Order: sequence, then C-alpha cells, then structure tokens
Amino acid sequence: MEIVKKVILTGHFGVGKSSLVKQFVFQKFSDQYLTTIGVKIDKKTVDIDGTSVKMMLWDIAGESNMIKVPKKYFMGAHGILYVFDATREETYQNIENDLFEINKSMRDTPFVVLANKADLIDEKLAETLKTKINVPFRLTSAKSGDNVEASFIELAKNML
Repeated sequence: MEIVKKVILTGHFGVGKSSLVKQFVFQKFSDQYLTTIGVKIDKKTVDIDGTSVKMMLWDIAGESNMIKVPKKYFMGAHGILYVFDATREETYQNIENDLFEINKSMRDTPFVVLANKADLIDEKLAETLKTKINVPFRLTSAKSGDNVEASFIELAKNML
C-alpha cells in the first residue's frame, strides 16, 4: 500500500532547504547557491514498517518572517520541516514566533525542526544552540548528509 503525504520545508532564506531536499532525494550536494522562487516540488518514496510513503516535498522560498509565506502553500500539508542555519542567529532568533504562526493554521500537523549546516559548527556551539532554542531540533548537514535521511524518516513516521 502506498500513501501520499505533502511535506512543507520552510524557514529563512539561505538556510539550506533546497540542499536538504537534494541530499535526501538524490544524495547530492552543491556549493552553488540558487534562490528558490515560489515553490519547488520533489518527491521520494520511503518504506515505513511495510508502508510506502510517497513524500511530496514542497521546498518553499525562504522568508525572514513566516507571516510573509503564502498560506496557500501550507494547505493540505501533512508534515512540516522547519529549517534554520546553525551558523546564523538571525535565522533562529524568532523561531518560537515562526512556529506559533505556522501552528495557527497547521494545528496538530507533525513537524521536525532542523538546525542545518552542522558541519560548520563545533560541539561548543551545538551545546549553546540547545540552551538558546526552546524547541527540540535535530542537527543536520546537507553537505555531509549527516542526519538528513533520519530527519525525513522521523517526519514520515510522525505523519502515519
């Protein structure tokens, strides 16, 4: 049996949303930065305990404030990956407000918060992030692939 689930990747611009999708779907990384205009959709099917989950990945253009993201992109979503850049405080300093805005229209929708670019920080900064950010998050690296597949799989499990 295959089920289809719409997943939204959202967060500030330049945090690596597109790179995470590319790593998850194609196991590739590029240092070339290309701005996403509007939304880019990719898909990948994963097996979760015998159930095929086709994840329709909506990579939304980054915004500095979640209020600016068109609400129509979130319609029908089954899961959300909120991504921030572990090396740039401005991408997570308002994370609680961003998640509040998302939750207003997406109540009870599973989400996973990702601190991307973990390959660029040391253990001390990783620990500092844990004290600064009051929401659970996973450290990922689109470049090395660390924790990318596991993060998408976690969300897929939460959507079932």
